[in-house]
Amino acid sequence: MNKLQAMEVFVQVVDAGSFTRAAETLQLPKATVSTLIQSLESSLASKLLHRTTRHVSVTSDGAAYYERCVRILSDVRDAEESLSRHRFSPSGRLRVDTPTGLSTEILIPALPDFFERYPDITLELGTTDRPVDLVEEGVDCAVRGGELLDTNLIARRVGVINFVTCAAPAYVERYGMPMHPRDLERHRCVNYFSAKNGKISNWDYNRDGERIEMTLPGVIALNDSNAYIQAGLSGLGIINMTDYLLNEHLATGKMVRLLPEWRCDPLPVHVVYPHNRHLSAKVRVFVEWISELFANHPNLRLQPADTAAPVPALPSSARQAGQGD
Repeated sequence: MNKLQAMEVFVQVVDAGSFTRAAETLQLPKATVSTLIQSLESSLASKLLHRTTRHVSVTSDGAAYYERCVRILSDVRDAEESLSRHRFSPSGRLRVDTPTGLSTEILIPALPDFFERYPDITLELGTTDRPVDLVEEGVDCAVRGGELLDTNLIARRVGVINFVTCAAPAYVERYGMPMHPRDLERHRCVNYFSAKNGKISNWDYNRDGERIEMTLPGVIALNDSNAYIQAGLSGLGIINMTDYLLNEHLATGKMVRLLPEWRCDPLPVHVVYPHNRHLSAKVRVFVEWISELFANHPNLRLQPADTAAPVPALPSSARQAGQGD
């Protein structure tokens, strides 16, 4: 038995809570994963996991062993990377999850630069407005906007997203233009709801010290940024969405900006990764690269006062994460 491999498999099973998901993440046969765990338990003369048909949980001995395995594996990787860092570029599979709109408009167009710098990395980029469980689904890191409720994640703030309110010219011609945020209560609005909990996002506005936050009735609610913008372009109602997804439509006249004197709350954007997961070289360079990408983007860069060191993820915004796409 390869003890280090067995430790790595054990850590992944605990993280995923499943032999099947651990096998998929490690790209190993499920039988191999099961055999390695059994061999590890035999060599230690201790039961590490409780197994049922639906779930795997760690025993008290397994919990203590898990913490030591995480530290040992981290030290081994640090030792390997300290020798290879100056000789080789980061390599291997990197799985990243990002919101749909951010991927299509910001990340994917910039990826040629990333691969020019790191040609040996194979990127698996998940693009979805649905929040994913990084540990359970084997994701190395994710880009998220808005609320960060998972305290098992480390969050590095890399940027900020701004919102604009707008509507199609045909809608404005038919229903008129709101002059004050409270006028929206008498208009047809398109709402955005969280794919995770179904909560409708509030509409918020600020001007000269006055703050207004409302839950507006809507003719339709959506949980995908591309569909949401299409609803606005189709004249279904007024939308409130990230500026980088709407700037082109505003410039070409397909959308009309509303309430330009009012400012919506900006949405913080973080790169997150599990706190008990070793930050490998390929994850580290991706985090640094995306931080640089945001810093060089006029609409997404942080102000100096906004920059912070990585901290455990905590609630940071009332706006739903999915709408930061």
